[in-house]
Amino acid sequence: MGSVPLPPSGGKIRDSFPTMKTNSWSFAQIPSWVSLKAGSSNSNQKGRVENLHLILLTKQGKLKEAQEFIKEMDDAGVSLSPNSYKCLFEAFGVLRSLSDGRFFHRRLDREVKNPWPHFLENSVLQFYCDCASFSDAEKLFNGMQMRSLTTWAILIDALVREGLVNRAFLWLSRSAGLDMSVYVRFLRSLSSPSYINLGKEIHAHLIKAGLTSTVPIDSALLIMYVKCVDLESAELVFQQMAEKDAVDWTALMVGYTQSGKLEEAVSLFARMVNEGIQLDEYVFSIVLKACTGMGCLNMGRQIHGIITKKGLASQVYVGTPLLDFYAKCASIETACQAFKVITEPNDASWSSLMSAYAQAGQFEECVKIFRAIRSVGFFLNPFIYTTIFQACSAMADLNSGAQAHADAIKRGLISYLHGESAMITMYSKCGQLEYAFRAFDSIDEPDTLAWTALICACAHHGNGAEALNQFRRMEAYGARPNNVTLIAVLTACSHSGLVSEAEMLLDSMSSKYGVDPTIDHYDCMIDVYSRAGLLEEALALVNNMPFEPDAMSWKSLLGGCQIHKNLAIAKVAAENLLQLDQGDTAGYVIMFNLYASSGRWKEAAHFRKLMAEANLRKEVSCSWIPIKGKVHRFIVGDRHHPQTQEIYSKLGELEASAFNDSTDLIAEKDLSYALPERKEQLLVHTEIANFGMKDFHFPEEFNVPSSWSSRSMLVILQYQRMLHILGSSALKWVLATISQTHSKSTCYCSWHMVDEIHAWGASAWRDG
Repeated sequence: MGSVPLPPSGGKIRDSFPTMKTNSWSFAQIPSWVSLKAGSSNSNQKGRVENLHLILLTKQGKLKEAQEFIKEMDDAGVSLSPNSYKCLFEAFGVLRSLSDGRFFHRRLDREVKNPWPHFLENSVLQFYCDCASFSDAEKLFNGMQMRSLTTWAILIDALVREGLVNRAFLWLSRSAGLDMSVYVRFLRSLSSPSYINLGKEIHAHLIKAGLTSTVPIDSALLIMYVKCVDLESAELVFQQMAEKDAVDWTALMVGYTQSGKLEEAVSLFARMVNEGIQLDEYVFSIVLKACTGMGCLNMGRQIHGIITKKGLASQVYVGTPLLDFYAKCASIETACQAFKVITEPNDASWSSLMSAYAQAGQFEECVKIFRAIRSVGFFLNPFIYTTIFQACSAMADLNSGAQAHADAIKRGLISYLHGESAMITMYSKCGQLEYAFRAFDSIDEPDTLAWTALICACAHHGNGAEALNQFRRMEAYGARPNNVTLIAVLTACSHSGLVSEAEMLLDSMSSKYGVDPTIDHYDCMIDVYSRAGLLEEALALVNNMPFEPDAMSWKSLLGGCQIHKNLAIAKVAAENLLQLDQGDTAGYVIMFNLYASSGRWKEAAHFRKLMAEANLRKEVSCSWIPIKGKVHRFIVGDRHHPQTQEIYSKLGELEASAFNDSTDLIAEKDLSYALPERKEQLLVHTEIANFGMKDFHFPEEFNVPSSWSSRSMLVILQYQRMLHILGSSALKWVLATISQTHSKSTCYCSWHMVDEIHAWGASAWRDG
């Protein structure tokens, strides 16, 4: 017998073997084959080395070389051992190579006499299960002479893993004495309410088998009932458990939170504290989520105290939910403090901090944070981009939004539909409807959210016809409109005066789209009638709709009365609005403006007095304007801007010229603008400050973002009428801006008013 040459010093045995990839090698090149060919090897040892080498190749994943080696073994008359077959089937199962496995199964039938070794039968069964070929698996299973608990577990686990739980249960019900772990895995696979009946059948089967009252089974049953949203059964299992660990308590708390039973979740947490249950990070994240949903700031603060005592506030998985809780409870300062305590904030922490600032209306801070974390190369998740798009939408900051868009493309994160929908909205709010369409067209498979964002964009730009066109495209595409989509379409109809189209949509919502109209849809229809001047129809709908009118119902009607100067219906709307909410300033302000514009100063003064007595103030307006890469923020009456002196100095110069015997330039239909105090209010309007900022920096060219409402545009227009010295170029700018961003009106401006503005602009243009 020839000796096996040792590898060089430091080498490995496998280095001695020739490569299998050449076509010239033969068994003679392997020293062990010398004895085989000579026929001098012991019969018990014959083929052992060869099978070991085959197993080695298979475990290394060199299946091509292994199959070539098998051919050489066949030529030499060496049979494959059961262990070689086992390794081959394992490899084919990993690769899901069904054809190769079937080939060797047929070979096994020819070469190995029945019964096969049991471990080999299980290996073949596992192979078919790994390939999800359950017809082959069940055929093999039925032909097996011996079925161990492992055999049953292989088939049942595979069926469960592939989601075939009903089929798995048929086999489970035929088994006996299965290991507890099989039932646990089965129960964990039942993760939706549709499996509740099957879960109860398994529960009954376990009771009959005497496997209940064990910690693993009871925990699995509890979690199964929670996932199937059967909290009554979950509570019953929980109460009957002899031993409960933190996982069981937390599972029930999750069930309460997901089902909206937030008080029960907090109460369960209190019981955990009282009974001394170990509290981990996950428990605190769940209870904080419950407190967030309840808006219970005091309870959250108490939990914060427990977290601090346990030294967990610095842990990211506790600090982030704490930050989110304070943010949603409008406690932005405490939210920021919670963030600062986190030792290693992750992307979710930064995302929550940005959301906190966005919820507080501090959109500039969102942009600052985004730029800061981006500059240091921190990982940015899709939710961060969604937040930055929303912040840029609110500020109409096209520059920052476009930069974020480019960065998301660079990082490959733009394919997330939710972020793309926010991006569509961002471009729309920045006055770039064309870019909004481009963003939509870049989505491979737009969902309902993306279609809704595009329809809202068209509505926002006053293009109701295009919104309806996109809605029809959405239907043709096969996307199903939801509640919000239909609100967007009705809003588009409202802004464009498409009354009949809105009526048909409202009437067909239930039958055609399966969406039952809500109070929001009826409020939109009231707005459609009101803007179109059909105030009697609007009032009739308010009185006859299948819902009690809410504040928005009366405000929509009241807004239409202001547009069309209908005092009679306005009185009815205002009275009902103030009965619902005496703190709503809209009723007071609109009625004051209506009476003032009609010259009825006594009645106007009455509403102003009512506001003063109720200590009510109109919500302070805020506007943003991006200039040279920086966003400037203006609040009514605020003079804290670094360039306040220059801005208001310029406005003062223009005001002095405009109001010098020029009251005839004031809108005839709103006599309240003739009041000296109204002139002063006009000059401190946020959009006028923006306008002054524009005039200070960009006297020739400027584009107003569509986030400025048409009410704001009317203020600008009134201002320009008074500042006639700006000349025809300014009028061209105003009319072009209105045409671009407020075609057929948005916000509080009626589509009739836009036509009136254009008509006035044309005459003023001609008059020079």
